[in-house]
Amino acid sequence: METPSVNPEQAAPVSVTAAILVVGDEILSGRTKDKNIGYITEFLTGAGIDVKEVRVVPDEEERIVEAVNALRTRYDYVLSTGGIGPTHDDITADSVAKAFGVGIEIDQRAVEAMTRHYGGAANLTPARLRMARIPDGAELVDNPVSAAPGFMLDNVIVMAGVPNIMQRMLDNAILKMRAGAVTLSDSVSPGPGIGEGAVAEPLAAIAQAHPEVSIGSYPSFGPAGFQTQLVIRGKDAAKVAAAKADIEAMVATIKR
Repeated sequence: METPSVNPEQAAPVSVTAAILVVGDEILSGRTKDKNIGYITEFLTGAGIDVKEVRVVPDEEERIVEAVNALRTRYDYVLSTGGIGPTHDDITADSVAKAFGVGIEIDQRAVEAMTRHYGGAANLTPARLRMARIPDGAELVDNPVSAAPGFMLDNVIVMAGVPNIMQRMLDNAILKMRAGAVTLSDSVSPGPGIGEGAVAEPLAAIAQAHPEVSIGSYPSFGPAGFQTQLVIRGKDAAKVAAAKADIEAMVATIKR
C-alpha cells in the first residue's frame, strides 16, 4: 500500500477522525469475510486520519440510517462500504439520502461515465442504471474499475464493497478529505517470559505521566513462552520518544 496522496491544501496539524460503516447481510452471516476494514484503517492512518469506530449493519434501511446519523455527527468522516450494487438489496444510497433528508435520482454524471464503460447507452440496463442513482447534492467518487461511482455527501463517503473496486475508489475519495497529523508509533519488547502481569502496574504509572500519547500492551504466546509488546502512539515525536524512554527504563528494572 502506498502512502495516500492527500490534498496538500487540506492538510492540517490537527486530529482528524473517521468511522467505518460496513453494510451487508453477507458480512454478518459470515458468508463473506470482510477485507476492507484493515485496508481502510491503514490507508487513513497514513493520511493522518484516525479511525475511532467500526460498525457492521445489515441491509436494512432503518439500521443504515441510524448508523449514518450517529456516526456523521460524532466523527469528521464516515466511510461506508457495500450496498451500492444493482440488486434490490443494495439500499445504501437510498438510506444515506434518507439520513440526510434529501432526494435521490439518476445522476447524469454517473450515466455518462457508465455509458463510456459499457459501450453505449443501449447497454445501460435498468439494473445498471440503478447504480447511477445518487443522492441530491452529492459529489461523485470515481470508480476507475467498473465505472459505477460512489459518492460523498457532506462528510459521508460511500464506496463499493468489492475490495479491489473499493481500494481504487478510496484513492479518489482521499483527495476530498482533510488530512491531519500522522500518528507516530514505536514499541518496546521486554523479551520472552515477561507477561503483562510483570509490567501492568509500572506501565499504568507511565501512561498517567504521559497523557498525550497512547500506550498499549499486546500479549502473545510463542515457543519461548509469554511475550508482551508495549506500543506507544502519538502525534508528537518528542513525546512518543519520552514515553518510550521511560518504558525502556522500567523494563530494565524487571527481574528475569
